[in-house]
Amino acid sequence: MDLRLSPDDRIDAGGKSKPAGTARPAPKSAAKPHQARQPKGPKKPRKRRSGIGGFFVSIIYFAFSVAILGCVAVAGIVFYYGAELGSSDTWTVPQRPPNIRVLASNGQLLSNRGQTGGEAIAYHELPYYVPLAVIASEDRRFFSHFGVDPIGLAVVALESVQARQLTRGASTITQQVAKNLFLTPDQTMGRKVQEALLAVWLENNYTKEDILELYLNRVHFGAGATGIEAAAQTYFGISARNLSLGQAAMLAGILPAPATYNPKSHPQRAIERQRIALANMVREGYITQAEANAAQIDPDRSTIPTRVAGSEYYVADWVETLMNAYLGEVHEDVIVSTTIDWELQKHAEFVVREAVRENAESRRFNQAALVAMDTEGRVRALVGGVDYTQSQYNRAVTARRQPGSTFKPFVYLAALQQGYTPDTLMIDEPFDYNGWSPQNASNSYVGPVLLRDALAFSINTVAARLAIDIGPQNVVETAYRMGFSSNFMAVPAIALGTQEVSLLELTAAYAPFANGGHGVIANVITRITTTEGEVLYEAVPAGPGQVMTDEQVGMMNDMLRAGVEAGTGRGAQLGGWPMAGKTGTSQRSRDALFVGYTASWVGGVWLGNDDDTPMRNMSGGAIPAQIWRNFMAKAHEGLQVANLPGTYVRLQDRVADPNTVYIPQEGQAPADDNIGSLLNSIFGN
Repeated sequence: MDLRLSPDDRIDAGGKSKPAGTARPAPKSAAKPHQARQPKGPKKPRKRRSGIGGFFVSIIYFAFSVAILGCVAVAGIVFYYGAELGSSDTWTVPQRPPNIRVLASNGQLLSNRGQTGGEAIAYHELPYYVPLAVIASEDRRFFSHFGVDPIGLAVVALESVQARQLTRGASTITQQVAKNLFLTPDQTMGRKVQEALLAVWLENNYTKEDILELYLNRVHFGAGATGIEAAAQTYFGISARNLSLGQAAMLAGILPAPATYNPKSHPQRAIERQRIALANMVREGYITQAEANAAQIDPDRSTIPTRVAGSEYYVADWVETLMNAYLGEVHEDVIVSTTIDWELQKHAEFVVREAVRENAESRRFNQAALVAMDTEGRVRALVGGVDYTQSQYNRAVTARRQPGSTFKPFVYLAALQQGYTPDTLMIDEPFDYNGWSPQNASNSYVGPVLLRDALAFSINTVAARLAIDIGPQNVVETAYRMGFSSNFMAVPAIALGTQEVSLLELTAAYAPFANGGHGVIANVITRITTTEGEVLYEAVPAGPGQVMTDEQVGMMNDMLRAGVEAGTGRGAQLGGWPMAGKTGTSQRSRDALFVGYTASWVGGVWLGNDDDTPMRNMSGGAIPAQIWRNFMAKAHEGLQVANLPGTYVRLQDRVADPNTVYIPQEGQAPADDNIGSLLNSIFGN
């Protein structure tokens, strides 16, 4: 039997046990009230810190908490927008759009073409003050910041708070490069975050000089000029390599708002911005005050000498359109050498402008075009309009107008190829052909007339009858062989020059008359190279070959020479040079033309209005012939006089030769000595 007591059993003094759970009597001392334990009350609150120290501790604690939360939020925003950019391993600087540098035959720059308007320039090629002018104006701490300028941000923020509006931007040059290369111009928080990230990446992967070079070659300067070279050429007509201090400061000054500060549109604002840019350079210690004073333009000037877009820009536009045909899509900067003679190009521009200035109001016309080439088809001068700055539409290459009677030589050539000669007798009289009744401009008719005289005096009825007799399709085929590319319809009215052509193709089609019967393709490009000198294209002689016999050349020159000796083209006579040509005037004098040539040169001139309104008292033998003569006089300076090619003996000369037995063909008759004076009195005007 287990006599052990459980822990809950108790034994009193008498030996009796008590059941578990019976309360044990408290000791006497515990019964005394004054000795009983009092229950513990709530703890007394600790005494809080008071005073300014506690306030600052609370502020610091709150600020620290907000800072942590802000950092977390900023990190989240940066991560979110940074993720949209993809991995930095995939970031690459995009290739700059290629530039097309167009040069005259002597190396003179005609213009730059492409999306930028100028080639890329290496940092070391620029005068030292060019990048410094930009840094002083756009980002004075450029060489010390890491892509983002915290000091600049703080300064702008303080200025904006004081002004209660955003006073100016705070983007660094590196941030602007990042925006231009990778981002859209949207002014959003996300774009600014991405801009900052990309700026830091640029600073870590490129030198400061590299970043400046990227900036100077990509920033927009207004007037279609992107990059420092394009700006220098556009505003001053020089390379950025040759910018003066004053010019560099002016370009730097217009960067904040190119459309508002550029010297072409707002010269006074440009002068003020130049002054500010020079002052910034002095402040940064880049130049002295004396240098700034010497470079500053007189603030009282109302204009600034800037480059004027001349007629050579029409040539550059034409060259740009030809690039795809020569090279396909261009992916790098190229240099295009052309056939253009710089001095003759500027002379052609002067002659055209003077003629328009003197006669436009009285004769009611406002546009003109000129094409001049050598007898091989190499274009040496081309004017597409009176003022390129007012209209870039090229009336020499792009425009299609009615050539009028300047197309008649190809009708006559087609007739010669069918057996006609300059001494063939035709009848000048009214007639009707299937409802078509061509009339002479004078409304007069002379009856029997030789082909030579009919062409010299531009008689419409004879040209029309020839086209009908030989068939309009033969006329079209002859025109195509001579070099025309326009789409012709084989109808009798083609004889009167009613179907539209360009001045360029019309002039080129006359070249076989001048070179002995060889067809030409008008060309302006001689060579295309990369900027490193690699040849991408080299012109080689090309053309349709012999398109006329020597006798046909002689007969056409016999007839067309008569046109300038006694016919409608007398105003184009060129001193002692043997020459030939043809005038043309479309219906209601909407177009007036003269195309003429010597053994060395071929040229065409057109006058009219873009809206096709009629001119007053205008014909191809008037002002167009005068313009041709004034240009060709200079073009022939220093050249040896040469006869026109081809052989043909006129009928009267054959009859006068006692050793020649000549039997006239059917329809032929000896020329009447009086016919010239008669025709001149009727058609000479």
